[in-house]
Amino acid sequence: MPVKILMVCLGNICRSPLAEGILQSKLPAENFTVDSAGTGNWHVGDGPDRRSVATAKGRGLDISRQKARQITINDFNEFDHIYVMDANNLRDVTALAPHAEGKAKVKLMMDEIFPGQKVNVPDPYYGGDEGFEKVYDMLDEACTLVAEKLIKEHA
Repeated sequence: MPVKILMVCLGNICRSPLAEGILQSKLPAENFTVDSAGTGNWHVGDGPDRRSVATAKGRGLDISRQKARQITINDFNEFDHIYVMDANNLRDVTALAPHAEGKAKVKLMMDEIFPGQKVNVPDPYYGGDEGFEKVYDMLDEACTLVAEKLIKEHA
């Protein structure tokens, strides 16, 4: 049974789709499943933001077929690891967790690089294309560490 990882941001159209695509590219598909969700429901059913799609495409990843969804209580039972993009996501997702075991699965993404420093992946939605490039670079570095750790833990 594959290890399941969920990436979460606010609307599931900018950061978490990038994180999903990046991490997916670093893990063997036969052993790991990566998905993403948002804490809000504004974009449910929509594809990722065109700037996320373009940024990923420029780095050799195709995230265009992803569809936004909202995180559910069932996700805490379904997924083994839940990574959130910022402090607000951390607060909202842990508040939704139905049990202590679910809360324990939730981690701040950038804690992989900066443990305990509460570094956020900035939301690039209201900025220009360069914000998406910066977010991609941050997520790429964090996802490399996550992938190494997961492969080691679940090998």
